[in-house]
Amino acid sequence: MSMTWRRAAAVPFLFLPLVAAGCGSEDDATASGPADAAGAEPLVVDHVYGTTEIDGVPERIVTIDLQWTDTMLAMGVEPIGYTVDSYMPDGTVPWQDLPADAEALDLTDGVPIEQIAALDPDLIVGSYSIADERTYELLSGIAPTVPNLDDAQVASWQELVTLAGNVLDRPDDAVAVVDDVDGAVAQTAADLPGLEGQTFALAQYVVGDSMYIVADENDGSSVFFQQLGMEMFAPVRAQGEKTGEARINVSTERADLLRADLLAFLVNGGDERDLADIPAFDTLPGTVAVLDYPTIVGLNTPSPLSIPYALEQVRPYLDEAAA
Repeated sequence: MSMTWRRAAAVPFLFLPLVAAGCGSEDDATASGPADAAGAEPLVVDHVYGTTEIDGVPERIVTIDLQWTDTMLAMGVEPIGYTVDSYMPDGTVPWQDLPADAEALDLTDGVPIEQIAALDPDLIVGSYSIADERTYELLSGIAPTVPNLDDAQVASWQELVTLAGNVLDRPDDAVAVVDDVDGAVAQTAADLPGLEGQTFALAQYVVGDSMYIVADENDGSSVFFQQLGMEMFAPVRAQGEKTGEARINVSTERADLLRADLLAFLVNGGDERDLADIPAFDTLPGTVAVLDYPTIVGLNTPSPLSIPYALEQVRPYLDEAAA
């Protein structure tokens, strides 16, 4: 299902008025915007659970995953509530600068519905963190809610930014954000022509469990490498096609699936000493980038803020792979 949005016929009596207090700047939503004009049509967003209508430019936004938090921050909008990743060192995301008065939302026990309702949002956005239709319905009872746009496990950050531009009635700003980040990646590809045609794999080892490898070329986490001219390691792609899984789960005996020209790898729940659990890991033929948790998260759930950060962290390995 592809991401679409459109303007619906105006039915103003179906919608509660937007809360006047906002977290964005004065430029985020002005009276001159078409969404605020008399008789303006609401925006309709198609997604996995149906459609959501957004009437007017929202000002109190809750973001229920890192991708959407980053998207709003990149657009200059500060969320009033955002989800946290307890696995991040010091509990902070290194590329985010969040307002001190925004409320951190812990997803350990599921989406905190009552806590979100108390924030009185006028828009709730999330993707993979709104994992079922019941959660979506509960959130929709609070405010218009946008969940996963399609069946992809990880959304394209470019699509999220484009959608945010339409929601905020600032499409030109969204184009500028996408162009800026994609331009930096394109410049890296131009600087490193040796990456063209090289293979990549993005994987992690959950210590004491098994390995997980991204196996879907259309997954949002694969786009970064493809923009650099690289191709998914064929055996990984084949395994994904065989199992139908976007992220294949294999035992540590399957080091053969890690033999890409560039392997971006996380030891999850341990350190590099635990790589000894993977037979022949130390003899992999390509460039092996054992990265920290934030960098892998930045690649695995890419955003307009995480990609520049991750690009800087992986650049030495890209240089090596391109040589």
